Amino acid sequence: MLQDLTPILVVDAIEPQLPFYEGRLGFQRVMEVPHGDVLGFVGLARDGHMVMLQTRASLADDMRACAEHLASGGGALLYAAVDSLAEAAAALGDAPVIVPERETFYVMREVWVSDPAGNVIGLAERIAR
Repeated sequence: MLQDLTPILVVDAIEPQLPFYEGRLGFQRVMEVPHGDVLGFVGLARDGHMVMLQTRASLADDMRACAEHLASGGGALLYAAVDSLAEAAAALGDAPVIVPERETFYVMREVWVSDPAGNVIGLAERIAR
């Protein structure tokens, strides 16, 4: 069912994180999304592994429900690429939906749910075009 699993670390600002991830850990930026005049989101890759960083402000603008959920006690976001969003959603059963199914500008169909500990899990299927 899962194709990939990527942590999304929510931070106050991305720029101060980059010397650690790029300089010390050797990750390279493979995507970045501005939020105003600063970075709001980056994808970093190394040796087939990926980590994403998103600012609290960007998360609040993009998925307010996820930002509010995390502020109330959840710990992290986890992004999972799946073969079939319909099958993945069915397997989740009655997991609380944080962000209902949506299509994104980065050509994914997603749904965001909460796990029992309050962490937010995003399941995403690439949209065929």
